[in-house]
Amino acid sequence: MTATVAFIGLGVMGFPMAGFLSRAGHRVQVYNRTASRAARWLDHYAGEAFDTPAKAAAGADFVFCCVGNDDDLRQVTLGESGALHGMAAGSLFVDHTTASANVARVLAAEAAGRNIGFLDAPVSGGQVGAENGALTIMVGGEDADYQRVTPLLNCYARAVNLLGPVGSGQLCKMVNQICIAGLVQGLSEGLHFARAAGLDPEQVVEVISKGAAQSWQMENRYKTMLAGEYEHGFAVDWMRKDLAIVLDEAQKNGALLPVTALVDQFYSEVQALGGGRWDTSSLFARLTNLRNFD
Repeated sequence: MTATVAFIGLGVMGFPMAGFLSRAGHRVQVYNRTASRAARWLDHYAGEAFDTPAKAAAGADFVFCCVGNDDDLRQVTLGESGALHGMAAGSLFVDHTTASANVARVLAAEAAGRNIGFLDAPVSGGQVGAENGALTIMVGGEDADYQRVTPLLNCYARAVNLLGPVGSGQLCKMVNQICIAGLVQGLSEGLHFARAAGLDPEQVVEVISKGAAQSWQMENRYKTMLAGEYEHGFAVDWMRKDLAIVLDEAQKNGALLPVTALVDQFYSEVQALGGGRWDTSSLFARLTNLRNFD
């Protein structure tokens, strides 16, 4: 299937995701708030850039979006030149932004009033996953819309799953962030303890990674954490944005998240160290700053 698609938001995630759609032979119409970024995308991929989301969305069978937060999402969809104003009846909007479940439901209702489909479809896998076409996509919405767009999502995903009605994708992504926050803090404390105990942390990880303690974070981040290198993906600033969404949702549904709330506080301390743009494994930097064993 070859389709006309729009992609709104060409950040570190959207840039390669839109590229995979272009390489798959789809006609891709892009919009980015910073026009130079869209121009750079055109240096790498075939497509056409537009100066508003509405113009990019015009004539598209599918409109994909990956922006920063709820406010950005509202602006590019419902704003004066928002995508929904340019979309035709029968088309489908797929939102890859990590946002609140509430904004997904609001946008779905707005889209339905225009006979436009809507899926919330946040992603996991980070910049590396986007660049390698190996993202995990968590989807909320109608099964018919999900089935229609899955072949296109597979252009940049290794796993795509429908979780339930609109909002379910965002709720699943919240679970993802809760788990990551706890895992990274646990790994940070483990490495910190190993150093304090006079052990070789690398040797320790070599042993425990063969057992129940093994995780993606351990396999992929322990060496850079020990080296004090935190330039490997998802930034602390973005994680705090996500955890704010998580904690707000927990207030509504009554979930108890004491560890998540504590780790969010720890990330605020990383920001105070100047690490807002460091990746999430920089929780280790907070511990080494409190007591440096080097």
